Amino acid sequence: MVDSDRIVGTAKDLGGRAQGVVGDALGSDRDSLEGRYREAEGRAQRIYGQAKDTVRDIADDVGGYAEDAYDRVSRNGGTYLRDGRERVETQVGENPFLALMIAGAVGYGLALLLHSRR
Repeated sequence: MVDSDRIVGTAKDLGGRAQGVVGDALGSDRDSLEGRYREAEGRAQRIYGQAKDTVRDIADDVGGYAEDAYDRVSRNGGTYLRDGRERVETQVGENPFLALMIAGAVGYGLALLLHSRR
């Protein structure tokens, strides 16, 4: 979908170029400068429209990715949870001291956060 700013900007750009060329040909500094101004204004508006189109496209893509991720998790959520639990159990079984230290550090950090809010 093309943004209207792109169309209007292109029209201003072309109109400004034509006015600038005519002003140069006739020796009219006013028309030449006004044409260059309209040309620059048109380019800026066209670039703005392109940026809006790009952001809209990215937002559409991100929405599609989010829908895909939601579908995958809703279909395989139980499998992911079960696999994660098994991996944590394996790591804790192999390194109980490290798991205890990590749990203590997390608990200490949470305590600091809770007590610093008063």
